Amino acid sequence: MNALLRPNFWTLVAIFTWALLILLLFLPVGSVLTSSFYDRSGQFSLANYAAFFSERRFFTAFVNTLVVGFGGLVGALVLGSIMGFCISRFQIAGSRFVSLLAILALVSPPFIGAYSWIVLFGAGGLVRGMLRDMGITMPPIYGLAGILVVFSLKFYPYVYLLVLGALSNVNRSLEEAAEGLGLTPWQRTLKISFPLILPALSAGGLLALIHAIADFGTPRLLGRGYSTLATEAYAAYSAEVGSNMSMGTTISVILIAVSMIFVLLQRYMSRRNVYHGNMINKPIKIRLRGWKNVLAHVAVYGIGLCGALPVIISVIYSFRRTSGPVFQDGFAFQSYERIIFNLGDVVRNSLTFSGASVLLIVVIGTLIGCLVARRTTLSTSLLDGAFMIPYVMPGIVIGIAYIAAFNTGPVVLTGTATIIVLSIFIRRLPYTVRTTASALRQISPSMEEAAVSLGYSPFRAFMRVTVPLIVPGIIAGGMLSFVTAINELSSSLVLYVGSTMTMPVRIYLLILDGDFGVAAALATILLAISGVAVYIAFRFLGRNEQALL
Repeated sequence: MNALLRPNFWTLVAIFTWALLILLLFLPVGSVLTSSFYDRSGQFSLANYAAFFSERRFFTAFVNTLVVGFGGLVGALVLGSIMGFCISRFQIAGSRFVSLLAILALVSPPFIGAYSWIVLFGAGGLVRGMLRDMGITMPPIYGLAGILVVFSLKFYPYVYLLVLGALSNVNRSLEEAAEGLGLTPWQRTLKISFPLILPALSAGGLLALIHAIADFGTPRLLGRGYSTLATEAYAAYSAEVGSNMSMGTTISVILIAVSMIFVLLQRYMSRRNVYHGNMINKPIKIRLRGWKNVLAHVAVYGIGLCGALPVIISVIYSFRRTSGPVFQDGFAFQSYERIIFNLGDVVRNSLTFSGASVLLIVVIGTLIGCLVARRTTLSTSLLDGAFMIPYVMPGIVIGIAYIAAFNTGPVVLTGTATIIVLSIFIRRLPYTVRTTASALRQISPSMEEAAVSLGYSPFRAFMRVTVPLIVPGIIAGGMLSFVTAINELSSSLVLYVGSTMTMPVRIYLLILDGDFGVAAALATILLAISGVAVYIAFRFLGRNEQALL
C-alpha cells in the first residue's frame, strides 16, 4: 500500500472512536428518540409528547424534578460555602479529618444516605422512637423534605471543594488593601472574596443540581408519592417492558434535554473558574477565640458528621444482631454471614463488572484523551463535544436506551453481563477522556516527536514516552472511575437479571423489603471498597481532593 494512503496510528484511533460512539451511544440514544415518536400501536405519532405536556402527572414530575434540583443546589451552596469559608479562613482543629468526612459523603451513593435517614427518622426510626418515648412527636422524613436533606448533605462537597480551592488562592493583598480602606470583615467578604469565588460557587452548585435531577434512588426510597422524571421514567419502563416503552423513552428524552441545559451551563461556569493564586501572598488562617471559635467548629463538624452519617449508620447497623429483618439488642456478625453464604455472587458481580468496565475505560479513554489533546482537528473537536452526551445522560436513561437498542435485532445483549459493563463503560468514559486530555495539554509533544524522528512509530513513541509521564494520572483516574462504577444503581436496576445483580441493586431491593441489617452490611462492604479506591487515587494525585470532581 502506498505510504501516503496508509492510515497512521491516530487516524485508526479516531476511526475506532467514532465507531464506538455510533454503536454504544448514538444508536441507543437514537433508539430512545425514535421510540418516543411511536404510540402503543406502533404508529408514528406525537401522542407521547402531547400526553407528557398535557397530563398533570407528568407535568408534576417535571416541576418536582426542578424543585429537588434547585432545592439540592441551595442546600449544597449553604452547607458547602459555610464549610469552605471556615476551613480556608480559620484554624479548625482536625481540618484534614473534616475533609475526609466530605469525601466520604461524596463517594457514598445517595440511596445509602436515604436508607440511613430512614433508619433514624423513618416511620420506625431510632431517633423518632426515642423522641416519641419522651413525648415529642415528629413526622417521618419521607417526602420532599427528606429528599432535600439527603441531597444537600450528599452534594455539598461539590461546593465545598471548589470554594475551598478558590478561597485558598485569593491574593491576600486585595483583602489587606480593603482592610486599609476601613472595610469590616463582613464587607471584605461580600465585596472582595465573594466576587472572586462566584465562578466556583456557580460551578459547584450546578454540579449539585445536575446530580440531583438525575438521581433515582433517593426519590424512589424517600418520595412516597413524590415523583420525579427519573422515577416516572422507571415506572413507565417497568409497566411497559415487553410491549411498549414509548412513554418511558419520551420521559427520557425530556430528562436528557433538561440535563443538557444545566450541564452546558455548568461547563460555561467551570471555564470561568480559573484562579491565578499568589503562592507567596496566600491568605493566613485566623485563630478565633471564645464563642466564635466554638461556633465555627460546631458548624464545620456538624456539617461533616451529618454528611458522613450514611457511612457511620451503615457500619454500626451492619453489626447489629438481627432476627430475620428485625433488629435486636446487641451486636453480631449475622448480616455478614448471610452475605458470605447467600450473596457472595452479588459482591463478585460488582467487582467483576466494575473491574472490566474500568479496564476498558483506562485503555480506551487514555487513547481517546491523547487523540483529543494531540490532534486539534474538526474531527477531534466534534469528538470532544460528542462525549458530552453520556456525561449528560442520567443512569436510568442509559439503561432504558440500552434496552431499546439491544433487546432485538442483530445484537441482543439484554439480560447479559456485557450490557451492564458496556453501559457503565460508556457513561464513565468521558471522565477519563477529559482527565487524560487535561494532563497531556501540560506536557510538550516535542519529546514524542523526537522519538518519532529517531525511528519510532507513533504508537511506540506514545507507549514509550507519553504513557509513562501520565501513568499516575491514569491510575488515579481509573480508581475514581472504579468508585463511580461500583456504586452505579440507576442503569443497573433497569438492565440486571437474577444472575447479574450487583451490590447497589441488591442494597436497594433489601431496603425496599425492610431487611436493613443485610443492606447495611452490603453498604459497608461497598463503602470500604470505594474508600480503598479513593485512597489509592490520592496516593497518585498527591491528595488533590478537587480531582474527585
